Amino acid sequence: MNPGDDLFPTEEGDTPLTPEEQLDLIPSLSTRAQLNELERHTIHAARVWAMRAKTLARADLLTDTFARELHRRMFHGVWRWAGRYRTTGKNLGWPVPRLTEGVRNAFDDTQTQLSHAAYPLAEIAVRLHHRLVVIHPWPNGNGRHARLVADLLVASRSAPPLTWGARTDLVPAGATRARYLTAVRAADENNFAPLLAFTTS
Repeated sequence: MNPGDDLFPTEEGDTPLTPEEQLDLIPSLSTRAQLNELERHTIHAARVWAMRAKTLARADLLTDTFARELHRRMFHGVWRWAGRYRTTGKNLGWPVPRLTEGVRNAFDDTQTQLSHAAYPLAEIAVRLHHRLVVIHPWPNGNGRHARLVADLLVASRSAPPLTWGARTDLVPAGATRARYLTAVRAADENNFAPLLAFTTS
């Protein structure tokens, strides 16, 4: 692959990878389907690790440090930048110099919401998910990472799991992904009802 080639064209809602970021792919793959399948495998392994009682009991579960470790585990062996915040501007998200600040503030605010029971637990998790998506700290995998963070938050408190559209795969284009993106855009306007409905029904 040469710089400037677009080996992995994006679907609606995806974060486009720069040619340089695409060059950080570790295995030799030739299609988006192959990449999706590999990432599905590594994310599943990360989820199994994260859902262990020992991990859920970690004191740093809602921190920037844990977020980086989780992303690294999700994309380990796939991307060299796994677990590292992006260094390039994107079509959405916070400016690169403010990414660490944004993620830390998101987790600090979540801790405050939890301590004051500001919202029901599911809504706190959904709001954290949305906040992380808005910040968009990673070159790619932001939605998948933010959804898993939300899942870990509710699991760590032994609450019913979030459904995310009845646990349909949200990576490929389709009706469920379209519903999810529509709900995220509504949350952008501070209307969390569609996203809550999507994640809890």
